[in-house]
Amino acid sequence: MSSIPILTGIADRIDRWRRRPVRVKWRASLGLVGSILVWLAVPLSFPLVLAGYYDEPLLPFLVTIAVTLGVGRWLERLSGDADLGGREAFLMVALAWLAVGLIGAIPFLVAGNGVIAHPVDALFESMSGITTTGATVLVDFSVHGRSILMWRQVIQWLGGLGVLVLAISVLSQLSIGGTQLMETEAQTQNVHKLSPHIEETARMLWSLYSAITLTCAGVLYVLNLAGVAPGMTPYNALAHALTAVATAGFSPDPGSVGAFSRAAQWTVIPFMFIGATNFILIYYFVRGDWLRPVRNEEFRYYVGVVVGTTVLMALLLLTDPSVSFPIEAKLRHATFQVVSILTTTGFATVDFNGWSPAAKHVLFLLMFLGGMAGSTTCSIKLLRWMIVLKGFRRDLFTAVHTDAVRPIRLSGTVVEEETVRDVYAYTLLSVVIFFALTAFIAVDGARASLELTEFEAMSAAAATFFNIGPAFGVAGPFGSYHPFSNATKAAMIVLMWVGRIEILPVFVLLTPAYWRS
Repeated sequence: MSSIPILTGIADRIDRWRRRPVRVKWRASLGLVGSILVWLAVPLSFPLVLAGYYDEPLLPFLVTIAVTLGVGRWLERLSGDADLGGREAFLMVALAWLAVGLIGAIPFLVAGNGVIAHPVDALFESMSGITTTGATVLVDFSVHGRSILMWRQVIQWLGGLGVLVLAISVLSQLSIGGTQLMETEAQTQNVHKLSPHIEETARMLWSLYSAITLTCAGVLYVLNLAGVAPGMTPYNALAHALTAVATAGFSPDPGSVGAFSRAAQWTVIPFMFIGATNFILIYYFVRGDWLRPVRNEEFRYYVGVVVGTTVLMALLLLTDPSVSFPIEAKLRHATFQVVSILTTTGFATVDFNGWSPAAKHVLFLLMFLGGMAGSTTCSIKLLRWMIVLKGFRRDLFTAVHTDAVRPIRLSGTVVEEETVRDVYAYTLLSVVIFFALTAFIAVDGARASLELTEFEAMSAAAATFFNIGPAFGVAGPFGSYHPFSNATKAAMIVLMWVGRIEILPVFVLLTPAYWRS
């Protein structure tokens, strides 16, 4: 009987909370998600045309386009207010990536071939695509048509710079204040400086992104015509360019980039590097301000990490007697894998499962770095690590000089203390989620009789949550995530989504204060 007053009190509190007005204009967010889905029909037409060209079934794409247009139009009608605030931006960011991930799985399900005919595997492949993770559940590539395989490449390209940026560029007629979206998506406060109009900025970024992608495809195809890149047909050249610049990692070939010549492999490396470079810097560089990247502290740090770890990896391979490649191949594989993992691309030229423990641990540590902020890369990103390291050095200094005031600076600019606290919180939260996912994979893997070492479980957790793609062991560069249980794959799907939108939008939605005043 004594518990009754307690239960009554809890019920009263829940009732009071429910009666408080919802402060989020969720209809506005859903309406914009609907607009994104409507425009998703445009890129869907590309694999549809390919299916017609290669005489493959059209139904997977026709059904998906119909669903996309139907759901999109229905959601658009929900929106009677296009005024988008910060709360609505968070909701839209989270739902847009989730909605595109769900829609992207429909062609796999309708095609009904291979393991992705199963709903969990189809959603895993789609979410891996749109989040630019590059982790695949495919086992036998030969059962899938070229149009289906190209759809995987297309959704990765869309996810590279962000579906939301595309949406802003085509929805400018709605006069939506898109700066919040852009800054939430691009994780930079400088995008608005490119142009006073956010839709114009979005178009600039997408034009630049498209030009780099077409350049990559063109170079690969020219190498094919020159006879030094056999197999780089227009299809393969475009497919790999789409996911190289997006730092995504899917390939229509089970051998990834390793199935092609060394000339093709060397060519892909700089485009992965460019994809993980801040697009604002690339924009200024293209406009003639060639010294802008050199003056940027984060870019110098990025180059230093790439060069330093490549030299270290090359030394490890050159001194490893168990790796029997020629010197040029060792240098190529070292450079390629360092850039691929650091930029979170996930392409592979060789099965690094057979490398020494030291080499594998270097690659594993690179999974936690990522490229530059404002790029297509994922993971924690170098900018946050720079702030963490500078903050640690400042703490050591002020521990001795207790009266000193020493702000953290990046490229000479003082970083606000609020930003520093946010970076600390994000980094700590990322590490906590990584360890939680690792524990879940290890426990569930043992339950499912999947023989995983602790290192393999950790690498699978990092590869999915930080959107890298390949891990070690069964989920290695030429392996598959299909052997994992549906429960583990479901957890990975959620965390690929959470990781790609940088955690905050999802966690904010889970707080009561977000929804109620």
